[in-house]
Formats: sequence, C-alpha cells, structure tokens
Amino acid sequence: MAPPTLPGPDGIQDDAQWRTAGDRIQTLLDAAASGGAAARERAEQLVREVTDLYGAAFERMMDAVTVASPELADRFAADDLIASLLLVHGLHPHGVEHRVAQALDGVRPYLGSHGGDVALLGIDAGVDGHTVRLQLRGSCKSCPSSAVTLELAIEDAVRAAAPEVCSIEVVAAAGDPDREVIPAEALTSRLRQPTAWQPVPELAELSDGEVGGFLVAGATVLVCRFGANIYAYRDRCPSCTTTLAGARLAGAVLKCPVCGAGFDVVHAGAGVGGDAYLEPVPVLVRDGVLSMAAPQGVA
Repeated sequence: MAPPTLPGPDGIQDDAQWRTAGDRIQTLLDAAASGGAAARERAEQLVREVTDLYGAAFERMMDAVTVASPELADRFAADDLIASLLLVHGLHPHGVEHRVAQALDGVRPYLGSHGGDVALLGIDAGVDGHTVRLQLRGSCKSCPSSAVTLELAIEDAVRAAAPEVCSIEVVAAAGDPDREVIPAEALTSRLRQPTAWQPVPELAELSDGEVGGFLVAGATVLVCRFGANIYAYRDRCPSCTTTLAGARLAGAVLKCPVCGAGFDVVHAGAGVGGDAYLEPVPVLVRDGVLSMAAPQGVA
C-alpha cells in the first residue's frame, strides 16, 4: 500500500469540519428540545427525512457506479468521509470481513513500530452483530499495556470501518496457556464512547533521536522519533512516578532524567532490566494526517 499523501491546510480544515458534523447536529437537536417534546420530535423527523432523501440518492449513484466503474466504487470506499456515509445507509461496496482486514492493515505500521502485530482469526455473525476474533503477536502479546493498545488503536479502527461489529475477542496464542484472554466487555466499551483522535501534524517535524513534549487534550505526552518511526508515551516514569521532561534517547532506550530507569521505546516501552512499562499513546495516520489518541484521565 502506498504511503498516504498529506493534504494541505485547507484539506485538513475541511476534514476536521465534516468529522465534527455529527456533534453539531446533535447539539442542534438538544437545543430544539428546549422548545418542548414536540419541537424535538419535529427536529428529529426533519433529520430523518433529509437522511433518507440522501440515502435514496446515494443508493442510485452506487448502483450506477458499480456497473459502470467498479474501480470508482473502490475509490469511494477508500475515502473516510464518503465511506462513513455509505455505512450509515448500508451501501458500502465491501463486506465486513474486507473492511475489518483493511482496518487492521491500517494499524499494523503502529503495532509493528512497537515490535507487535495482530492477526484476524475470524468473524462470527450473531443476532446482535458481528464478533471479531483477533490474536496479538510479538511485543503486543506479552506487554501489560496490550489492552490499552488494542482499545485505543485496533478497536477504534475496526469500529470506524465496521460499525456492525458488536464485540472483539482476543484469543490466546497456541502454546501460550498463561496468556489471559482480554474480556470482550472491557474492549467494546468504546463502541459506545469512541476514542477522541487529535490531529498533531507537528509530530512529523521531529528529527531522528529527538524527544519532545506535546500537550494533547490537556495531557502532556512524550513523543520521540527513532529512525522512521514516531513513538508516544504518557509523561510519567513508572519507576519513580515523576515527569519524564528532559529525557533523552540512548539508541532506542529512553532514560528517565530523575531515576535513570531505561525503557525500550520500540518494544512497547518495556523497562530495561525491570518489569515496568511506559504507557503508550497510539499515533496513527488518519486521513493523511498524523493523529494521536487523546489520553484519558491525565491532567
């Protein structure tokens, strides 16, 4: 797959505008409720009528496109904004397994930068929706932050690509009896509360070996570049619980400036000679822009 092309400033602003359209519509519906139940009901009916109208038009367009130019349908499916609208109306040209596989391909560079990978074992259809069965491999398999990595990166990508997925199960690797299966309930909570992704294009300006602190959604995140890859972690040393401000890279090892503890940034922030782990913050290219999963619970 070719590397994504970064859009210009106007493209980034346009993407951000439409990405938040759903929030603005909900705000308007909530405001309509101040006029009473009847006013809210009329506003919701208006939204349904408009949605159905556009849905009917999209259906006719997709019928014509699939017959005349199948490759154009693939281009539509590759555009996040168009694909999201097609999903709303049940018109996406690709089945759930194809979309889930593509979503996993999108997060593999992030997992691979931490020495990990994910395998799609299968998708089971149920009454309430589809269940995706995954297996984490490499560093992601044994690292205690695997659940965070899965919840904030893999699960978010799968949810966006296939909203009909109701649960995700992580299956233990063969010959790994001590590996616990992460409860599906813990991983699917974000299906109801999607991850907030923040565009952080300035991360691309980091040079090889450079470490910098970034304020993202009110939280300080430590970001470093090692080779071609960018790694982000919460600004907290797990050994002495202090800030990592002033930390430097020695090869792939990030050294705490206070206690001297070292952490391998390439392998999920694993402690060098210890059991402590840094807490990773996923960084992915979304719509051609470097974006970070907004850290939760850190001020």
